[in-house]
Amino acid sequence: MPDLAYETLRAALAEQTLFEDKSWQLAPEAWPLTAEQVAQLEAIGAACLEFHQALETLYLRSVAGKNLLRNKPLLAPWVADYLDRGKPAALIAHARDPRNRGTFPTVLRPDLLLTDDGFVMTELDSVPGGIGLTAFLNRLYGGTPGQSSLPRVSAMVGADDAMVKNFHAALATLRPAIRNPLIALVVSDEAATYRPEMHWLARQLQLQGKRVFCLRPEDIFPLGSGLFFDVEGNPERIDIVYRFFELFDLANIRTEKFFFEAWASGEVALAPPLRPFQEEKLAFALFHHHLLQDYWAETLPARTVKLLRTLIPPSWIIDPAPLPPGAVLDGPRVGGRALNDWRDLASASQKERDLIIKISGYHETAWGARSVVLGSDCSREEWQAAVDHAIMLAPVNLHILQEYKKPRRVRHRVYRTAVPPSGSAAGPKPSPSAIDTDGRLRLCPYYFFLDGRAQLSGALATVCPPDKKIIHGMTDAALLPCCVPV
Repeated sequence: MPDLAYETLRAALAEQTLFEDKSWQLAPEAWPLTAEQVAQLEAIGAACLEFHQALETLYLRSVAGKNLLRNKPLLAPWVADYLDRGKPAALIAHARDPRNRGTFPTVLRPDLLLTDDGFVMTELDSVPGGIGLTAFLNRLYGGTPGQSSLPRVSAMVGADDAMVKNFHAALATLRPAIRNPLIALVVSDEAATYRPEMHWLARQLQLQGKRVFCLRPEDIFPLGSGLFFDVEGNPERIDIVYRFFELFDLANIRTEKFFFEAWASGEVALAPPLRPFQEEKLAFALFHHHLLQDYWAETLPARTVKLLRTLIPPSWIIDPAPLPPGAVLDGPRVGGRALNDWRDLASASQKERDLIIKISGYHETAWGARSVVLGSDCSREEWQAAVDHAIMLAPVNLHILQEYKKPRRVRHRVYRTAVPPSGSAAGPKPSPSAIDTDGRLRLCPYYFFLDGRAQLSGALATVCPPDKKIIHGMTDAALLPCCVPV
């Protein structure tokens, strides 16, 4: 199987503004997936969508004060309180609007870690970056014979361009009566580092005759009940808005009210839906909550419950509400004893601190691993500060506690620049060579909500050095598309 030469990779990346100010390690081959792993990814996509559907029902029944089970009483008003906490009233009302019933994120991207026990899902992102990046890498590595894309439909990685094609198809289904809808990919300043890849996506779709444009929020203005933007002095009506920004950023967008007004009048479709309960990490803690086990078992297929229990690490909501005397928290144990106050976590030993604290959502630190603290990888003082911070913010921004599942070591060939022997004569830099390198893997499959199912369309592999505890895109990591050797 021929390699992609280092010079070929560097030249291809240098030509793209898509990768401005970004760097990572290069590799001669895509990340190989077995047929069994692809089948697992397809099952995970179906389970993620079913989980979202069950979460919507749980939230709306909690809001309405309805019973959650068919044959015995179970009320959970606290679920809506958790999911709505800290959100503005107008956004909550929009999320509950009956016209939004049955609307789900257009794109789903779980973060999967490969452990000794298989895949573990640490998060489920519905506003993910990397769509354009993964599509570009699929094309770049598509010249490698003997490999097939995801899904497996050709002999080359990305030859069917599934990422680009299915991204557009999923959005276009939101306005099925319009043959070629005008789609605005709206990127806020907060998410500006991802604007180049959205420009790239828009350009690829324009070359296919699609009306897709990457815009800033301030490029959009209302006319009548619709949304428009200016094209060479002429206003163009927008049919679909794909928002590439988190909901907490709405307050910083001066045109936000026009989005709501145009949606309410039926003039524009919004994707992903402006429903904050769909973007809270605490949903994983609700899946593990002991009071809701009967609900999930009754609402989800048995195979999905079984799969999600293997995927989602034990997770808890850090809620400092006072307990009655003698009560204990549903959480990990410290010193062999149950917790009766979240502050007890501060005294956990380093081994007991194999736990992650991260903010649930609707906050500027809720994306990009900004709020993540791994207890076993920090000092006791830093861990206590993280616990105290979570408790302090709980009235408006809840945090979750999650068991840390260590990724297993993997090996992949990565280009490294050879280091000349100490004291050798100065001269031209040697050509990089590809060597087998140890690392830990995060896999990000991309699913597009299409034809009522989560369509697997590609996957991005991040291989980090083995000493990195929290795996994400970084200069030391290799970013690769995925393939299935044939």
